Amino acid sequence: MDRLIYTSLAGITERRAQRQAQSNDLANVSTVGFKKSFDQALISIKTRGDGYDTRIQPQARTTDQINLAPGPRMVTNKALDIAMDNKTVMGVQAPNGELAFTRRGDLRVNNSGILENGQGHIILSEDNEPISVPLGFKIEITRDGNVTATDTDAVGVVPPVPIAQILIREAKDAFLVRREDALFKAIGEAVAANGDFESGETVPSITPGVLEGSNVNPIRAMIALIEHQRDFEEQIRFIKEAKTIDESGNTMMKPG
Repeated sequence: MDRLIYTSLAGITERRAQRQAQSNDLANVSTVGFKKSFDQALISIKTRGDGYDTRIQPQARTTDQINLAPGPRMVTNKALDIAMDNKTVMGVQAPNGELAFTRRGDLRVNNSGILENGQGHIILSEDNEPISVPLGFKIEITRDGNVTATDTDAVGVVPPVPIAQILIREAKDAFLVRREDALFKAIGEAVAANGDFESGETVPSITPGVLEGSNVNPIRAMIALIEHQRDFEEQIRFIKEAKTIDESGNTMMKPG
């Protein structure tokens, strides 16, 4: 009977990761560019040790893989607002200084003249360097991620001057997982030592003047949490019933 209880507890423990992912998704319904995780699959693992060879326990795949399905788009017409097309992701500097990726495109120029997004993550160029923006210039971003600056005080027609190329990658064929700081990183043999990876066949691109919302469906996320709660209650009920059966068996075995 102890083994039956252990099996039920294992199911509760493994589904905890799924509940955490669903809770995180639901908490970021209104976050710009947020991407939900793929549903975590449960795989069956045979239990080794004493007893029959028919005991199966659930085990969750713990990798938090990013789902790059598009979210709703909002037109802002702001020059520094960008939405990444298809499976495009943008390179940023993580808090620990490493290269990471994101879909959050509400860009701004900080007090140091460096381009960053709404979370304060510094935007990186193709050279893996922060993008320094000249003060007093009109900044625009092209569909291919090229950052240009135009001197608004110049006399006559002045063409925009390219100052940097944003590091953008097409992640259709990449395996992206969520870091502890909620940014993305690529894993696999094709990933460079600094965390960069090559784009797929599709050319990465962005849409200026637009922001992408979260791709989390709040109704589905809430239903999933309710289902997890019901499953938890069912497992607890099973443990209590197993305990009752065990106590009844002990009573029957006592001599009269």
